[in-house]
Amino acid sequence: MNLDLLSGDTVTTSAAARVVRGVDELRLALAPARREGRAIGLVPTMGFLHEGHVSLLRAAHAECDVLVMSLFVNPTQFGPNEDLDRYPRDEERDLRLAGDAGVDLVFAPAASELYPDGFATAVEVSGGLTSVLDGDPGRRGPGHFRGVTTVVAKLFNIVGPDIAYFGQKDAQQAAVIKRMVRDLDFPLRVEVMPTVREADGLAMSSRNVYLEPADRARAAAISRALAAAERQALATDSLAAGLAAARAELAAAAIEPEYLEARDAETLEPVDGLTGHPILVAVAARVGGARLIDNVVIEPPGG
Repeated sequence: MNLDLLSGDTVTTSAAARVVRGVDELRLALAPARREGRAIGLVPTMGFLHEGHVSLLRAAHAECDVLVMSLFVNPTQFGPNEDLDRYPRDEERDLRLAGDAGVDLVFAPAASELYPDGFATAVEVSGGLTSVLDGDPGRRGPGHFRGVTTVVAKLFNIVGPDIAYFGQKDAQQAAVIKRMVRDLDFPLRVEVMPTVREADGLAMSSRNVYLEPADRARAAAISRALAAAERQALATDSLAAGLAAARAELAAAAIEPEYLEARDAETLEPVDGLTGHPILVAVAARVGGARLIDNVVIEPPGG
């Protein structure tokens, strides 16, 4: 779609993609499409795009009339000892990939645009969705998800999408955002797309760039462990046997998981066995210089 963007310092035109830096400029750029009733899609990203991101962009481009991609490394979802400063960035490459995937507008604000002086508001999903797995206080903590939901709520308000696209690799994040959308009556649909993997099964992630070659080879054991969990659980009708098979696969690669847990795929409540409902088996592990997360959803037989 050809969008007439505002001129000025906060709007840039690139051969790769059209970039908007300001909230007001983005709203004005989208106003004609909104008046015409065109479907607007949003793919939120922190950049350093890989094929997983691109798969979301392609899906959104196929379904929506106008596609917005946000490009923003959100500081509020990083803890004090996390990798905000060294998180990989390559805006020029991201814009080229976004353009190739059919993105109409890239919203790439400065932190001060989304969090101006005096910013004092947060959006928080409380309870079991944000206090377990990555949200456990001994891990990233619930503050991580408070940062996620706050920035995503802002993006939803700024862009006003009809559909927003997220990846299954971040299953807990997707569950939290779905709950926020439901509870706060955001008028949009959340679409969660399958995890995209490397040839050896490693889930694509911007943080994979941190892996040295030997650690990169070891990291593939994470997806093998999840496959073993699913296979063994269904073969034996025992979730415990599935988790044991996963732990054995990780141990063979000298990977000690930060967590390896089975939970209800929607509520994230703990489960002891196959329940007849989809079960999320989620894992986080540090491999070399990277903290990696991945998951598999075990569907009930015949489901």
